[in-house]
Amino acid sequence: MHWKVLVLAAILSGVQILIYFLFKSFGWILPAFLFVSNLSVIYLLVKRVYNTQKISLKNIGGHIDPTLQIADETLPYLRQGLNKETAQKIAEIIQKISQVPAVAITNREKVLAYIGEGCNHHHPGDRILTKATEQAIKSGQHKIVRTTRELLCRAKSCNCPLTAAIIVPLKCRGITIGTVKLYQTKNGTLPPHVIRLAFGIASLLSMQVELAELDRQNQLVTQARLEALHAQINPHFLFNTLNTIVMYSRTDSEKARTLLINLANFFRRTLKRQGQLATLGEELEYINTYFVLEKARFGDKLQLVEEVPEEFISYKVPVLSLQPLIENAVKHGIIPKTTPGKVKITAYLEKEDLVIKIHDNGVGIPADVIPHILKPGFGSGNGVGLYNVHERLKNMFGEKYGLTFKSSLGRGTTVWVRVPSMTAAENNWDLPDEKEGA
Repeated sequence: MHWKVLVLAAILSGVQILIYFLFKSFGWILPAFLFVSNLSVIYLLVKRVYNTQKISLKNIGGHIDPTLQIADETLPYLRQGLNKETAQKIAEIIQKISQVPAVAITNREKVLAYIGEGCNHHHPGDRILTKATEQAIKSGQHKIVRTTRELLCRAKSCNCPLTAAIIVPLKCRGITIGTVKLYQTKNGTLPPHVIRLAFGIASLLSMQVELAELDRQNQLVTQARLEALHAQINPHFLFNTLNTIVMYSRTDSEKARTLLINLANFFRRTLKRQGQLATLGEELEYINTYFVLEKARFGDKLQLVEEVPEEFISYKVPVLSLQPLIENAVKHGIIPKTTPGKVKITAYLEKEDLVIKIHDNGVGIPADVIPHILKPGFGSGNGVGLYNVHERLKNMFGEKYGLTFKSSLGRGTTVWVRVPSMTAAENNWDLPDEKEGA
C-alpha cells in the first residue's frame, strides 16, 4: 500500500511541475488550482486509510475463532456430563456457531442429540443407524463421507437430504466414548474449513469431557470417604462396639483392652488415609481390624478367610474399595442367618488385571434385586456405597473395570472386583493424589 502512495505522489508532482511551466503566466489561478488539487488528494488518501483501519479494527474486534466460542458456550453443560440433555444443548451451540446443515452427537451405541436437516428417523435415544459412525467408533479414527451411499444409513422409507459428513470420535482417557458429526447437504462438498472445525470441536469436547470426568471422580472419592467415615463412626457402630468392650471389661479386661486398641487403630487409619490408591496388604489389614471388632460382638457366628497369595500383597487397589464390600457381606449376608457364616477373600491375575473375589455363604440376594444393587440410592444403607465403589473403579480405570455380582437365595453372594494389575513399584496409572483435607 505504501509504494502505491509514493508512485501516486511522484506522478502528481510531475503533473504539477508540467502545469506550472505551461500556465505560469496566469498569475494567482495556478497556485489556487494546485492548492485545491493537493487538498483533494490528501483528503482521499486520509479517507482511504481511515476506512482501511476501521475495517481492520472491526475484523479484529468482532471475529472470534468458532472453536473457542464453542468452548466458552459448551463448558457449563459439559460440567454436568455428556447425556441426552447436555448433548442437545451442545449440538445446538455447535450448529448455531458453525452454521452447518446438521449436527449429531452420539455415545458408543445411541444418538444423544441430532439437530438440523435430515430424516425423521434420527431421534435422540435411537440406536446409531449409519455404518460410517459405527466404523469410526470401532476404529477410533475419524471418517470423512462424501456421498450418500457411504453414509450407509439403515433407516427405511426416508428421503434423507444428507450427502456428506465428517465423523470424529470423542475420547476420554484414550477410550472412544462417542462421536461428533457435522453434515452437509450438497453432494460431494465438504469444505476443508468444516473438516478442520470438526477436529477442533472433537478435541475440545473430548478434553472437556475428560475434565468433567476428573471432577466427577474427585467428587466420588470425596463422597465415598465421607460415607465410609460416616458408616464407620456412626453411633450404632460406635455404641455397639463400646458396649461390647464394656461387657468384656467385666469378664475379660485384657480382651477389652485389645478391642479398645483395635478400635483406636481402626479410626486412626480411616482418618489418616491419603491418596486414591493403597496396597492390597493395607486394605486387608484394615478389613481385619474391622472384622475383629465385629467378631467381638457376634463371636463364632462370623468367620473371615483370606486366601491371597503373598505376591499380590504389594499390588495397588483404590482406597476403601474392599471394606464396604466386606461390611455389606457381614451386615446383609451373614448377620441375618440363623447359623454361622463365612466371608472368604481370594485374589488372582487374569491377563493384565487383578481380580479380587469376595464370597459369603449368607442369605443371598433375590434375583429381581441384583440388577438394581449398583444403582445410586438403592437399598437400605448399602446401595450408595456399592455404587460409589463401582463408579470409582470405572472412572479411574475404564468401563471394563468395576464390580460384578452373583447371588443365590440361601446360598450366598459373590462379588468380583476387577482392577488393573499394578504394583507399588510399577504404577503406570497417572492418578491425582488427593491430599487429606482437600
